[in-house]
Amino acid sequence: MIPHSRPTITENDIKSVSEVMRSGCIVQGEKVRQFEEKLASFIGVKGGIATSSGTSALHLALMVLGVGKEDEVILPTYVCTAPLNAIYYIGAKPILADINEDDFNISAMDVERKLTKKTRAIIVPHLFGLPADMKEILRLGIPVIEDCAQSIGATIRHPASGIRYPASGIWHPVGSLGALSICSFYATKLLATGEGGMVLSNDEELLSRIQDLRDYDEKDDFKVRFNYKMSNIEAAFGLSQLEKLPSFIKRRKEIARKYSSAFSGCDFSIPSVYENREHIFYRYVVRVHNKAGKFIDDIQNKGIECRRPVYKPLHHYLSCGDFPVADKVYKDAVSIPIYPSLSDEDVDYIIETVGGIS
Repeated sequence: MIPHSRPTITENDIKSVSEVMRSGCIVQGEKVRQFEEKLASFIGVKGGIATSSGTSALHLALMVLGVGKEDEVILPTYVCTAPLNAIYYIGAKPILADINEDDFNISAMDVERKLTKKTRAIIVPHLFGLPADMKEILRLGIPVIEDCAQSIGATIRHPASGIRYPASGIWHPVGSLGALSICSFYATKLLATGEGGMVLSNDEELLSRIQDLRDYDEKDDFKVRFNYKMSNIEAAFGLSQLEKLPSFIKRRKEIARKYSSAFSGCDFSIPSVYENREHIFYRYVVRVHNKAGKFIDDIQNKGIECRRPVYKPLHHYLSCGDFPVADKVYKDAVSIPIYPSLSDEDVDYIIETVGGIS
């Protein structure tokens, strides 16, 4: 069985982790600091605070933005439950928005419809490796938390004038545009540490407050803080992976080009490509038009694991309102294996099998 997802682990990754374990300095320390600095530099922001997971990173990001009970946070319904959990951690109210049918990202038009005086933040996941169109969302004037769990390394072109973006160059990395951004380094993410996350920002005051909340012990005062630290073991793994991230992305794009070329005449829709937004293909998602379940079963019977890219839209859990685009996409969308360690032989077999079933 060709798995749907798999981490790409090299001998250098193993060596980096082994060196930390031999040193005995396995808890949060110098390697964590180095990982924070190097990832912040890669994204092009002033700093980062490493955490135990992407969810804990989002929890802290919401806290330092002052989101609390009775406040509202807008997020897309078509996303995993991690952002929803983080909102409930602080007692805020999640407000779900529908998505765009072409790129699966949060709909700026629906976000604007959902704004109220209680809206304190908007969570914008860049889904499946394709950046959301940030221009219209940033114009709303509400603090934005970019969720880069599936998109670290992707870039977006400078939008129309009137939106303040970083000054350097035309293309900007995702994670450098919102008030804060968060990353996840779960085992099958673009950059893996096993578990782990990070908050990134250009706002040094917010970063300082996050760092204070992340570490609970040896403080001169008492307030509720959290044990959300990353270990040196994970950070060493992350540093090694970060060195290879450009090559990982290059390989993902190469596989995606092969898929798109081979599937262009098939009876399903392939991912769209955008001039101003770089797709780095964390997922390669096709639309099979109301028969996703059968499509997945047929392909898995041939030895290839495919999945729905989102297990279930959030409004299916919360039973709140109508989200016609998300429901339509949920019925249609299938994620086909795409990751750097896929061999050329595996890619050819996937192309032959998926193309034959369609």
